[in-house]
Amino acid sequence: QETEETRANLPRNMIENSMFEEEPDIVDLAKDSTTFPALDPDEVVYEPRSSRLLVRGLGENDMDEDEEDCESSARLLGMSFMNRSSALRSSSSPYTRQAPPSSCSRPSARTMVVCVFVLVIVASVTMALYFLPGCTFTKTGCRKPNKTTPLEPVYPLSTNGELFPWAQLRLPHSIRPLSYDLTLNPDLDSMTFTGHTVIQMSVLHSTKIIVLHSANLNIIKATFKAARDVTVLEYKPRQQIAVKFPEELKTGQYCVLTLDYSANLSHTYDGFYNSSYIDKAGNKRVLAATQFEPLSARKAFPCFDEPAFKATFLIKISRKPNYMTLSNMPKAKSTPLSNGLMQDEFEKTSVNMSTYLVAFIVANFTPISKNASKTLVSVYSVPEKKEYTDYAMDAASKLLEFYNKFFDIDYPLEKLDLVAIPDFLAGAMENWGLITFRETSLLVGKESSPLEKRVVATIIAHELAHQGNLFLAVRFRAMDKDALNSSHAVSTEVNTSEQVEEMFDSVSYEKGASILLMLNASLPWNQQFTKGIIQYLKQFNGLNTGTDDLWNSLTQVCRQNVSEMMHSWTSQKGFPLVTVSRKGNQVTLMQEHFLLTSDNGTLTSSLWNIPVTYVNDSCSLAPECRQVFTLKTKSGTLKLPGNVKWLKLNYRNTGFYIVHYGDEGWAALIEALSTNVTVLTPEDRASLIHNIFALSRLGRVSFHQVLNVLKYMSKETETSPVTEALLQLNIIYRLLDKRLEHDLAARMKSYILDNFGPLMDKQTWGVEENVSKQELRSALLGMACSLNQDKCIQQAKALFKEYVKSNGTTRIPDDLQQVVFTVAAQSEEDWSTLLGLFSATTYDAEKRKMLRGLASTQNAWHIVWILQAGLKGDIIQTQELPLVINTVCNGFTGYLFAWDFIQENWDRLIEKFSVGSYAMQIIIKSATSQFSTKAHFDQVYGFFSSLKERGSQMRSVQEALETIRLNQRWMDQNLPTLQKWL
Repeated sequence: QETEETRANLPRNMIENSMFEEEPDIVDLAKDSTTFPALDPDEVVYEPRSSRLLVRGLGENDMDEDEEDCESSARLLGMSFMNRSSALRSSSSPYTRQAPPSSCSRPSARTMVVCVFVLVIVASVTMALYFLPGCTFTKTGCRKPNKTTPLEPVYPLSTNGELFPWAQLRLPHSIRPLSYDLTLNPDLDSMTFTGHTVIQMSVLHSTKIIVLHSANLNIIKATFKAARDVTVLEYKPRQQIAVKFPEELKTGQYCVLTLDYSANLSHTYDGFYNSSYIDKAGNKRVLAATQFEPLSARKAFPCFDEPAFKATFLIKISRKPNYMTLSNMPKAKSTPLSNGLMQDEFEKTSVNMSTYLVAFIVANFTPISKNASKTLVSVYSVPEKKEYTDYAMDAASKLLEFYNKFFDIDYPLEKLDLVAIPDFLAGAMENWGLITFRETSLLVGKESSPLEKRVVATIIAHELAHQGNLFLAVRFRAMDKDALNSSHAVSTEVNTSEQVEEMFDSVSYEKGASILLMLNASLPWNQQFTKGIIQYLKQFNGLNTGTDDLWNSLTQVCRQNVSEMMHSWTSQKGFPLVTVSRKGNQVTLMQEHFLLTSDNGTLTSSLWNIPVTYVNDSCSLAPECRQVFTLKTKSGTLKLPGNVKWLKLNYRNTGFYIVHYGDEGWAALIEALSTNVTVLTPEDRASLIHNIFALSRLGRVSFHQVLNVLKYMSKETETSPVTEALLQLNIIYRLLDKRLEHDLAARMKSYILDNFGPLMDKQTWGVEENVSKQELRSALLGMACSLNQDKCIQQAKALFKEYVKSNGTTRIPDDLQQVVFTVAAQSEEDWSTLLGLFSATTYDAEKRKMLRGLASTQNAWHIVWILQAGLKGDIIQTQELPLVINTVCNGFTGYLFAWDFIQENWDRLIEKFSVGSYAMQIIIKSATSQFSTKAHFDQVYGFFSSLKERGSQMRSVQEALETIRLNQRWMDQNLPTLQKWL
């Protein structure tokens, strides 16, 4: 499952929106920090409305609720309420934990005796517990059983009050499903459905119960070899049902369980959910689609909803005659029913599948089709968007042929459908044979730019790589998140459904892909990695695998211990900092954990097996220049040939580590770049910029050194170094702006415009065909206009005026649309015009850019309206709410509105986007990553403490708290330096 464009590995078109289009950039600018305990719900009480107004210095008032939201926030824009520094905070704020009184009366002698007596009793009980044979102490008390005396499982109560006969999150392995026969009857008028599920199973171990998953399903009837009496129990917190039998099922026995049930179509974006869109005639059209990854097949039919429980599926769906249905397999037949409906039956799946890859759709879509590599490829869309499907068809057909050849494995299914869903939260989902997409991820206009087409092609390529469990390593950035103490290892045990959801993040996806890229780059140039991947895919075809299975396959082909190297990267969180020190031709490399939150409580002794690649001034550009040194221990030494002026580690930034060259090493690299910018590859130049900012956040280099590295930027011509530099500077600018350091923010703005102005001025506003130049132009002009550069603003306004005047016949170049729409949204009149265009536009890529523009407004009333409209979902689809919140938070006016909105609508948000989901991760990070004061920390801590099981223990919450503290410390430590420098 992919979030749109975040998995596309493309530079963002707008620095302004980088936090949404990629994993949001974590503003963790600090030298060190403290660790954070788990949130204690009883420690802080959250009072949304009164505390919000107290923090803003307004007190209570008697306004209508909607008026209050907008009016109080609007008035505050012209006041000093946004200065949230501790010095200006009201001491009565409920977000601040109150200190005890500074003095108290002296206790009496009697009180002292009683206290001593109580302490003696407590100490005695503690010692007694300590020596109990069945208890091993942990930090939280006597809860961890020792190995000699295991505790009995505690069985919970089912919904009817009877003990539920299973006590674990994961299902027992006594039963193995073999096949599912599913009959589904959706009613798109009442938004309900009924189902009939027949599961054929094999008994692996004798048992009296069958435990499987069911969520929000009303089980009407259960039969098991009709003669048997069966009891069905449900335990809702774990979404499990148990079928109990009076007699034991024997090992080796085959059996059939039949379940009839009813349910509502989901109104969120998972399970079997209802969707809608407005057609070109203005009529509302409804449809039903599925999204089962990771844990939602159980919301559509009772099943063994874990990836290891693979089975075959035969699916039948009833529909009205004017609708069509799709599923993983081709349609076998259609049968008229007595009630006037049609029942479509699909072929039985030709391969065993995990439940999360099952999919079906009931809609009125229009396809285009062609045969490619003996497979029928089809692209489906709503009828009025059929004209946008040609590019996806072409890309999918070519990619399918490429993958068949590259992996030496034929696509395993008879057909491949790519479907654009009008209302779809993820970017795309790799259901076997029926890949579902957001419309913006699949549909491309005939006049779209190569840049826009590349986005769609990359997403299609990623999703096709899943088919048949094919693997494709993709490179993404994940270091900002992995540098936090709240990060996690790539391979991590999960114990709750929320933790499963949270594993769909940049560490799992992007770091996982990055370390595979690093492995590939460290191997000889003879396709060993590809050969190992092919062997792995063929050996484990159709099976579940563990991490070691992949490493073992690569080890056999590569003839080196890949498992030893990769285990250090997958089993521990974080990544290394490699420090270089040089004496003549002898270079010493030291490794340590790059951890932004570093104090005595968080220092680690982690070691990585690092394939350190390096080049030097005698040969630095071609792949043949690259040399490899393996650093397995704390330090290692390598020798250079004579007369080496400078050394650059991590060739083309293929390694997942940060490099510190020391004062002399950095000086030599800076001198080399000032003489000839092309002496290093663009990837190497971008990595130097990223590394120097990271080292500044860690406190290892001064900000003056950061500026020295950036001095060469006026000569830069490539996208990746420019984009990285702008992103890092923009982070600091936003922190200053939202901390009310207006003078410093203004001077930072001047610095950016002065240093990047020549590059900005070179950009044209006409059609540009070169993709790389489009990316660079979009980044530079996006930054220029966001900083209100006069030339940029005037050009953008002129383009928008011409676009409106021509009734849309004059096209704004794709890479400039975001810049133009964002500038237009800052005008009251043009914002209203843009809203009208947004409502009328049918091409989704352009529509989404208009939405970003609308959300970038600095008008308080408009901000409140767009947040509420996104939640309501009529004018603005709720699937776009994370994007809206992220864009609003980028602006000075909107970031506090968004934080209020999230607090007051939390329950509705987690109803739409489940706790732990990627959407909620984006929302939390967007709203909190630019806070940098203790007052803000206390607010965030207080709110999330109050949530208890509704979100308080999410990893993204701990990440948010850590980020705020890091922001605070960096600002406190660096403001004097910035004042002196700027």
